[in-house]
Amino acid sequence: MDKQEQAAFLIEAMPYIKKYFNKILVVKYGGNAMIDNALKSSVMRDLVVLNLLGIKVVLVHGGGPEITATIEKMGKKSVFVNGLRYTDEETAEIVRMVLAGKVNKSLVDLLERNGGKAVGLCGQDGHMLKCEKQSEELGFVGNVVSIDTTVITDLLNLGYIPVISTVGYDDEGYIYNVNADTAAASIAGALGAESLILMTDIKGLMENKDDPSSLIKKVYVSDIPALLKQGIISGGMIPKIECCKEAIRRGVNKVFMTDGRVAHSILVEILSEQGSGTMFIN
Repeated sequence: MDKQEQAAFLIEAMPYIKKYFNKILVVKYGGNAMIDNALKSSVMRDLVVLNLLGIKVVLVHGGGPEITATIEKMGKKSVFVNGLRYTDEETAEIVRMVLAGKVNKSLVDLLERNGGKAVGLCGQDGHMLKCEKQSEELGFVGNVVSIDTTVITDLLNLGYIPVISTVGYDDEGYIYNVNADTAAASIAGALGAESLILMTDIKGLMENKDDPSSLIKKVYVSDIPALLKQGIISGGMIPKIECCKEAIRRGVNKVFMTDGRVAHSILVEILSEQGSGTMFIN
């Protein structure tokens, strides 16, 4: 972009900056979108920009590839049931070590090095994410039953970006592995967020999953049953769409699914008319 284009983008962005000023934006980041280090740094820089513009950013992250790699290094095998990782007590400890330790602190460090203020948390901190077993078949994979947002709102009010790894707890002291999309939807609803962004490794919802040009720009919640019936929503996309629907049911105004592998996709989604992925609204 030359200087004129930069100025034009800022002018176009003005109404969106005004709309989001002092509002909460929850961003879910994880999976294969986190693998490229240069791109990861770029995403963190974009979040700092949004924070400096007066938007209260909350970052919720997963880290499946890192968990898988660590489990393999420890001589265990990852077992998946219907796309979800089977989590015994030992695996739950590994999940906490990887997510609340290595992954979380690396993201906090990147945000700080790009000029932001960030604090790392997990769902056990402040007893944020109380869970119960999703099923005996999955072990300690957690359904979130209640959320205490006190520590998140305290940090937001002090100007920090809370960085939350999706590790939950129960009253018996057990650790739970919580799906990051599910956790982000629950947290966004509990915070009364203006929007939730799911940064994934696909462009968005497409009529033909193999044709990026078939991207569906806008989906109403009422459209979802028909899209399921037509097979446009299928396979691994089903739980992601359910999370979008759940966030809106909980009061989030808009949910965006965007490609975390594309540089600055989050800025284009939030601060421009055209967007870059699929928007879900009521």
